Amino acid sequence: MAQECNSIPVLSWDELAKSAQKEPDRINGHTNPQSNLRLFGHPDNATRVTLYRDHHAWCPYCQKVWLWLEWMQIPYRIKKVTMRCYGQKEAWYLEKVPSGMLPAIELDNQLVTESDVILKCLENAFGHLGNPLDHPRTIKLRRLERKLFQAWCRWLCNPSLLPGQEEFRRKQFQAIAKEMEEELKIEDGPFFDQSNHHKTHPIPGTADVIFIPYVERMNASLAYYKGLNLREEHPLINRWLEALEQLEVYRGTQGDFHTHAHDLPPQMGGCWTDPNQDQKYLSKKIDSGQGLGKMETVWTSKPQTENANPKFHALARVIKHRQKILEVNPLGEKAFDQPLRAALTLLIKEQPCKPTANSALGLRYLKDRVSVPRDMSVLAARALRQALEETAALDGIQSGPPINTNNRFDQDPRPFLD
Repeated sequence: MAQECNSIPVLSWDELAKSAQKEPDRINGHTNPQSNLRLFGHPDNATRVTLYRDHHAWCPYCQKVWLWLEWMQIPYRIKKVTMRCYGQKEAWYLEKVPSGMLPAIELDNQLVTESDVILKCLENAFGHLGNPLDHPRTIKLRRLERKLFQAWCRWLCNPSLLPGQEEFRRKQFQAIAKEMEEELKIEDGPFFDQSNHHKTHPIPGTADVIFIPYVERMNASLAYYKGLNLREEHPLINRWLEALEQLEVYRGTQGDFHTHAHDLPPQMGGCWTDPNQDQKYLSKKIDSGQGLGKMETVWTSKPQTENANPKFHALARVIKHRQKILEVNPLGEKAFDQPLRAALTLLIKEQPCKPTANSALGLRYLKDRVSVPRDMSVLAARALRQALEETAALDGIQSGPPINTNNRFDQDPRPFLD
């Protein structure tokens, strides 16, 4: 029976399930992080490639290879591996790749590691996406991407110990970001290297694929730790990001600001905060689950797509894993059941629903551990986090256990494996 709270009842699991979005086609449908096989309409025996990438889709080098395979529509299998920052590396993978590093592929049963080497092998086997890796312009852009990456790391991952050092690193990074914008001016379209590989519309080339993972992470981390609005200060980078966010392939791999802000510290060896006014404001909005709107993504749902209702996508993903979500919550399975249903009721009914007393900790624990794109899309996660926070606020101000910056063992994937 539904349970009264405020003006609306808390829905039962059966009632909630009626609103959940139907499970999409993981094999031949849109790009998604849950798939273990991608065929693009080809027969199963057409797969020559196996991609080894991390469970949570946190690895930027995995995203690079993933995007290339998706835009080229190469049939491939996916085997997922744990990153050391969130769990124990699988023994079977260490036997295959003793270093444990990701990504790796098997192409015609031959193992290949290192993302750029992987892309070159894939080019040799299947053709190139736009200009090839060894094209002079691509080589120039690859060097620029590493230069931008190094400036980002110096700013983000090192404390500023001398007067003016923080501002110097900011200017150094933004000067190289302007170099990126100068390169984006060269082409007529928004991309570095527009490819006509897709039948109906232009798509990014390999040079763009190389930039995407870390620029996505720069946009998130510099907002959270430094208070920089990358899109506002660099309009051509913003145009590039906006063009990417119109593409289903990119959106299927895209992380959100909350995920990147908290998955990067254990991967990068720490991220240093410049506690200025903008940084405090932006980080608070990210941590609350509110998100940063178009600063984070310009993707908006369209009625004709399967992503028309992100909240129903979020609901379906929670229902799929509800038992494990309840079991791992600090409140325990029984105590967290009603608060979780209250938050999901708010999610789909858009009216507040009071949770049981002393449940704010459990609701905020879950809000902080939704991972994008592993769990759901950017917009779905934003809707879910907002519902969890609004429901928690009806109970009190108690926060969940803090997110560790040294490791993310709280994100151990084993309980949630499909």
